[in-house]
Amino acid sequence: MQEHLTTYDVCVIGGGINGVGIATDAAGRGLSVFLCEKDDLASHTSSASSKLIHGGLRYLEHKEFRLVREALLEREVLLAKAPHIIRPLRFIMPHQPHLRPAWLIRTGLFFYDHLGKREQLAGSNHVKFQAENSPLKTEITQGFEYSDCAVDDSRLVVLNALQAKEKGAKIETRSRCLAAKRENGLWKIEIENAKGRYNIQAKVLVNATGAWVTQFLENTAHVASEYAIRMIQGSHIIVPKMYSEDKAFIMQNDDQRIVFAIPYLEKFTLIGTTDQEYHADPNRVEITQQEIDYLLDVCNDHFKKQLTQADILYTFSGVRALCDDESDQASAVTRDYTLTLNHDVDQAPLLSIFGGKITTYRKLAESALEKIQPFFTNMDKTWTEKAILPGAENLHSVDVLVEQILLKIKAVSPETARRWAHAYGTRIWTILENISHVQELGQDFGSGLYAQEVDYLVEHEWAISSEDILKRRTKLYLDFTIEQTQVLDEYLIALHARRLQKDVA
Repeated sequence: MQEHLTTYDVCVIGGGINGVGIATDAAGRGLSVFLCEKDDLASHTSSASSKLIHGGLRYLEHKEFRLVREALLEREVLLAKAPHIIRPLRFIMPHQPHLRPAWLIRTGLFFYDHLGKREQLAGSNHVKFQAENSPLKTEITQGFEYSDCAVDDSRLVVLNALQAKEKGAKIETRSRCLAAKRENGLWKIEIENAKGRYNIQAKVLVNATGAWVTQFLENTAHVASEYAIRMIQGSHIIVPKMYSEDKAFIMQNDDQRIVFAIPYLEKFTLIGTTDQEYHADPNRVEITQQEIDYLLDVCNDHFKKQLTQADILYTFSGVRALCDDESDQASAVTRDYTLTLNHDVDQAPLLSIFGGKITTYRKLAESALEKIQPFFTNMDKTWTEKAILPGAENLHSVDVLVEQILLKIKAVSPETARRWAHAYGTRIWTILENISHVQELGQDFGSGLYAQEVDYLVEHEWAISSEDILKRRTKLYLDFTIEQTQVLDEYLIALHARRLQKDVA
C-alpha cells in the first residue's frame, strides 16, 4: 500500500533571511509552500549581521557595480516595506589621507549617490569636525557623510515568515531535514522534530541552508555541489554608548577593511565587523581574541574614548557562506549571490542558494522564483516590491504610534512603548487588544516584558525559549539578569505544557 504524503509545490530548507524571503514570495504567487528550520528563525547568520540595509560602499572598490546598484535600489524598497524595523541612518567616514585619497572617496560617494534611485535618503557631503565637539581624535579634522539604513535583522526574518504564513505557507521551526531523495518525479523529504519523524513531498526543493549549503547538497540530497564555498566569519562587539550623536561611523584600516561603530538600542554602540576564514562547525562560531583586539584597535585609532576588553558587554559572530571566487583576502570575496538549479528530464528540481546579503534578500527571492517558474506555468507575477511587511499597515509614523500607545495604555513607560512600536508596528494592537493599563498585561518579567507579549510571541511568532524572545524577538537580552531569564524560562515551560495539554485534548 502506497504511503499517502502531503505534497507541496515548494519545500524550503532553512529559516534565515533567504529562506523566508523565498517562502514569502512563492506563497504570495499562489504556490503551496513548506519551510523547515533546524533551530529558531534567524538563529544563525541572519541575526549576526551588522544590522544594516546598505549598498555596500566598499564593494565599489572591488568593482561589484551590479550588486551595489541592486542594494542601493533595495534600500528604498525595504524602507517603504517595513519602516518600523528599518530606519535611515547617516554614516560618517573620517578621512585618513594615508589610506585613501579624498578624491577617491568623493568619486566613490558620487557613484553611491547616483547608482541607485534615492527618494527618502539624503545624499553625501563633506564634513569638518570641531575638536571640542567631535567624539573623534583631535587630529581627525574632516571626513565625509552619507546615508544608509539600520535594520532589526532578526525581526526582518520573523516578519517575512509571518507574511509567508499569512499567505498560506507552513513554517516549521526546530524541524530538521534528515533526508531528501527523488522519487516518482517528486522530492520525498524526511523531517524530524520534537514530535517525531514524518515525510512530505515537494515538486521543487530549495536549499537555503546558508553555511550548510554544500553539506546539505552532498550529505542530505546526495547531489554534487557545482561551487565551492568559503566560510567567512564576521564578529561584533557591543559596548556602552560611546557618543551622543545618532550617527554611525565607518572607520578605515591599514588592511583596506572597514569597521562600523553603530548606535544600538539607544544605550549601546555596536562595533564590527571582521572578515576572516572559518573552517570549524558553523553551529559553534564564536569571536576570537584576535578579532576582539582588531576591533578595539580600530576603534581606539579613531575615537577619543579608549576602549578595553572590560568595556565589552556582549559579542556575537556569524558565518557567511560565500561563493569561492579565489580572492586573496577574505574581505574581498564577493557578497553577490549565485543560484544553481540541479535538474534533468523527469527529475524533481533542486535550487541551491550560495552567498547573498540581507539587503538583497528580496531580489534574491525574485531570482529564485524566476528559476523555478518553468515548473509552475500558472504561477502569479512578482508582487513583493510594493507589498508592506506585517506591522506597516496604516503606519503613518513610528513616533505617532508611540504617542497612541502611551495614550491608550496607562502607566506604560515611553521606552517600552517605543520598543513595541519599532518591533511590531501597528500589529502591537493585536497584543494590546482590550488592554488599557499595564497591570492587565500579566506577569512582569522586567524591562517592559509582560506575559501578554510573551504569549503572543509563542502563539504567533514561533518563539520557544527565552533566547528566542530576548535575543531575536525583543532585543531585551542586554537588560535581563540571569535570575530574570530563569523566571522567564520557568514561565515558558509552564506555557508550553499548557499548550501541549490543550493540543492533546
